[in-house]
Amino acid sequence: MPAFFVGVNMSEKSVRPPVRPQSSRQEIVDYINQAFETSDIGEICQAIAAVTHLHDISDIAKKSGIARVSVYRAFAGERHPNFKTVLSVLDAMGLRLQVRVRRGGRARPARSASSSKLLET
Repeated sequence: MPAFFVGVNMSEKSVRPPVRPQSSRQEIVDYINQAFETSDIGEICQAIAAVTHLHDISDIAKKSGIARVSVYRAFAGERHPNFKTVLSVLDAMGLRLQVRVRRGGRARPARSASSSKLLET
């Protein structure tokens, strides 16, 4: 099995099973979500990179509006992609990022009148 399916530089603490060409869409989604759960940008990039290799990179590049070589470079190495690139590549693969509420550890809401109006909408 090629190394990019298991994430060549994944940290030793990673317990995600490898994503394979025969993985279902749900397994792919779970794979990326588990990477996001770590809050480790390296893990997230490696997971997205592994999933991009399951797709036609030229098609991802065309649909995302990002040069083919830039798609490869965005999720490899020391540099990390910008947020727009992440969203564009996920969208090109038919995926989207979604925010969920988690328990504890949240910042206190601001108490000003203008921020209260934002929270009400």
